[in-house]
Amino acid sequence: MREYLLTLCVTAAVTYLLTGPVRKFAIVAGAMPEIRARDVHREPTPRLGGIAMFFGLCAGLLVADHLTNLNQVFEKSNEPRALLSGAALIWLIGVLDDKFEIDALIKLGGQMIAAGVMVMQGLTILWLPVPGVGTVALTPWQGTLLTVALVVITINAVNFVDGLDGLAAGMVCIASAAFFMYAYRIWYSYGIEAAAPATLFAAILMGMCLGFLPHNMHPARIFMGDSGSMLIGLVLAAGAISVTGQVDPDVMNLFSGSERATVHQTVPVYIPLLLPLTIIAIPAADLILAIVRRTWRGQSPFAADRGHLHHRLLEIGHSHSRAVLIMYFWSALIAFGALTYSVNSASMWIVLGVVILSAIGLGLLLLPRFTPRAPRWAESFVPPRYRRRKVLPESAQALAAEAGEEPADDVQDEQRAHRTPVAAGVSGANGATAVGPRSRAAR
Repeated sequence: MREYLLTLCVTAAVTYLLTGPVRKFAIVAGAMPEIRARDVHREPTPRLGGIAMFFGLCAGLLVADHLTNLNQVFEKSNEPRALLSGAALIWLIGVLDDKFEIDALIKLGGQMIAAGVMVMQGLTILWLPVPGVGTVALTPWQGTLLTVALVVITINAVNFVDGLDGLAAGMVCIASAAFFMYAYRIWYSYGIEAAAPATLFAAILMGMCLGFLPHNMHPARIFMGDSGSMLIGLVLAAGAISVTGQVDPDVMNLFSGSERATVHQTVPVYIPLLLPLTIIAIPAADLILAIVRRTWRGQSPFAADRGHLHHRLLEIGHSHSRAVLIMYFWSALIAFGALTYSVNSASMWIVLGVVILSAIGLGLLLLPRFTPRAPRWAESFVPPRYRRRKVLPESAQALAAEAGEEPADDVQDEQRAHRTPVAAGVSGANGATAVGPRSRAAR
């Protein structure tokens, strides 16, 4: 465990220390796109944060290669080199996109090539544990197609959720923490060395996200861009592929009695890691909803819009920070809930705890609709957000928007409660958004 923690800390330190110089480089290089209609930030912010994250990945792998126990991962497996090859390729594509805005189909092709590079070096799904059947061996073509599909889905799911300051890095950090606990349990509890690469990947991924988060929390000083979001998505997918398709359930028969019992015991986490639907359930759901929404409107699935889950939280009335924390909460609940259930699936207390926490999460989601208001006589004793204020008429709102002014915080809160937009743009018939001065658009 100490070597994993050392690798994590080195990765986080390198990522953190390099993000500042990378920010200055991005400004000089002109990687600061203008504010778009779907952005939430108000000022042009440099991207290319993925450069620091990639060098953090390289530092983590380099340190692990020189540690006594983790060095065996490099000697007995080619997966770390496969990960580095695929990560370097996807990172270069992301850097080009952050600077030159390359076409979505080109990025998709690059993602498939990066996944193919990893498959060629041995990082692929060899078999699947299926409930009630046992271990199903896959042909090389089946394993390749399934591996490429998993990598592409995970990369785009993480990329889609990268819409608020600190959101993608925090959610992936939570997912990688749950994944690390699962892989570490298989590695040391069952003594299965095939889980060691996945454990290492999860520790490095946590370090990359933790090192970048201080620079990316609201208000963000730098964005990770596609060079960062696609990179951490690929690392997360690589760990899932390693532990799901490389760990042989037959080895675990010694601990559960039979192969079929082993599959039933591990399926709460095996199948979600494969798809993945539990570790990154929120980004995957956002990805599916975005594709359905855009296709239904006759748009390209790759066309950007402001209908993502985090955008909806802002529309409900949540602040930027609260929306991010709510997404963190749901990601942690799903990931760690599945992790706990995989350890002891027979306990009803786990299910009851998940149900209670889910009810709390629903309450947090609807919190802006139930903002309490103090009576008139007590308004002078409570914060402004709880005071009853008259909502500005639409004509006054239009004049304030033209003057480039914003209402006071208490008026904004009252307007959110009444769902009255102030200089936030009016959506036209074609879905375009006219953004007023100093307005908050969707990123």
